[in-house]
Amino acid sequence: MTAVHATDYTWFEQRYPVLGEAHCLTRVQGISADELLRRFDALPGRSVTGLDAVVEAWEAFDDGEDEEARALLGEDEDRLLVAVTELDGWALAVEPYGYLGSLPEIIPGLADGTRLVSNYRGAMAEDAFTWWERNGCRLGFEPLFADQRHGTDADAPGITELMAACGFHLDGERHELHTEAAFALAERLTEVRLGPERLEAATFRLGYAPRP
Repeated sequence: MTAVHATDYTWFEQRYPVLGEAHCLTRVQGISADELLRRFDALPGRSVTGLDAVVEAWEAFDDGEDEEARALLGEDEDRLLVAVTELDGWALAVEPYGYLGSLPEIIPGLADGTRLVSNYRGAMAEDAFTWWERNGCRLGFEPLFADQRHGTDADAPGITELMAACGFHLDGERHELHTEAAFALAERLTEVRLGPERLEAATFRLGYAPRP
């Protein structure tokens, strides 16, 4: 795998400004997209092609104009849109303005029996990165505060070197590319490379997951 750095992901916010403001991307190894939806306890919806179409579907859902969602959910409006696809042996969930893949109470069920890597950024600049394997957290931290970490591998030399190579500042210094560095670290841990062409070619299954 080619080395990757935060600067390799500056395109994400430029290409997808809505997701650049707030997103949660969750990768789970060795399961299907449909299984990941099941683990989210999501009601499955239609399939769309491309991440632009996912954002459009989220905007319609958020505005209450998604006819499919209204038909599926009825009066149950307290749900979040999750879009799933499969890349390189991993199921990928994209949540525009979502956060389920970052929650400690949700992650163990998503990662049951396998490995999960998620990166989250909220609209109020809150953020989280999680690497979970089977029954425990190997690495968890807020990308803006990469010097404050937890997990069984949080201070392992190989991990700290990897984080530094992605562009994180581990000495407490703040920097502007912490979100992009989280994307780079997720790629290095999963070997799943994201790019506009690949994301626009992917088929995503929409789902509507309950809000905790």
